Amino acid sequence: MPDQSATDEAGERAAPRTGGAADAVAALVDAFAARRPLRAGAFIVTLYGDVVVPRGGSLWVGHVIEACARVGISETLVRTAASRLVAAGRLEGTRVGRLGYYGLTAAAHEEFAAAADRLYALPRDGSGPATFTLALQAGSAAGEPPDRASGFVPLAPGVALAAGHRPVPAGWAGLTAASDDLQGHDSLRAAVRQVWALDDLEAGYAAFIDRFSRLSDLLAAGDRLADGLTALSARLLLVHGFRALALRDPDLPPAALPQDWAGDRARRLFARLYLALSPAADAQVSSFTGLEGALEAVTPGVRARHARLGG
Repeated sequence: MPDQSATDEAGERAAPRTGGAADAVAALVDAFAARRPLRAGAFIVTLYGDVVVPRGGSLWVGHVIEACARVGISETLVRTAASRLVAAGRLEGTRVGRLGYYGLTAAAHEEFAAAADRLYALPRDGSGPATFTLALQAGSAAGEPPDRASGFVPLAPGVALAAGHRPVPAGWAGLTAASDDLQGHDSLRAAVRQVWALDDLEAGYAAFIDRFSRLSDLLAAGDRLADGLTALSARLLLVHGFRALALRDPDLPPAALPQDWAGDRARRLFARLYLALSPAADAQVSSFTGLEGALEAVTPGVRARHARLGG
């Protein structure tokens, strides 16, 4: 059975529409707004990761409410979710007169920037060595084992494996091995499907492709969205859906992945659509304000993000 969180965040289906790009965005919004309960906190995290991280600073709460309202999240839900994010140490609030602003804490900014490195990138080309990290429990008094959130999966008591070079927790020993030639590709692919539950993840990626392909095709054919807020809403939903998948992707080397891996196709779709939506979406962002005044449409951080997506 596909992972439910992946289906909720990236794969929900909406009734088909027959219009152009604006209707395609409306279908995305309808599908998101139809979910109960709405994940206001998760969407605010998406908003800050996409809009604030590459620009720095903060957002006036009114603009947070405006962006969330376009996808069916009420002001009450926004304020409740923002308060919880403050309590969790991810946002910090500031008042200037009657106006309230929220910015990322230093720890959250670092966390969000690291997540952005995984989201805003094209598929790897398969060149270079394949690397894995083996974590071994160092003794009976070892600390907490590495978990899936850190990229590791348990293989046996005291043994865990991750793709790539990963730090291991205190009390554990790490062994990183790299190979230019992974032998037995078919056997390797079969093994990693089981270890990392790739069938569930691939189903999520396939649903993401199904959901966002129509809008991408319409924009590629020359259709346009009427206003910047619609473009920004579509881009936020795109990032929101892709983030739910990409951040739990083990980032396996290409030789270990199934042939015609849906994750690569989803990543290329994400890059195309993100770049297509960005001129209008970034222009809309320039109408948003923070403590330092109006946000810039394009910054060095925004340019770097676009370059990593092939723009």
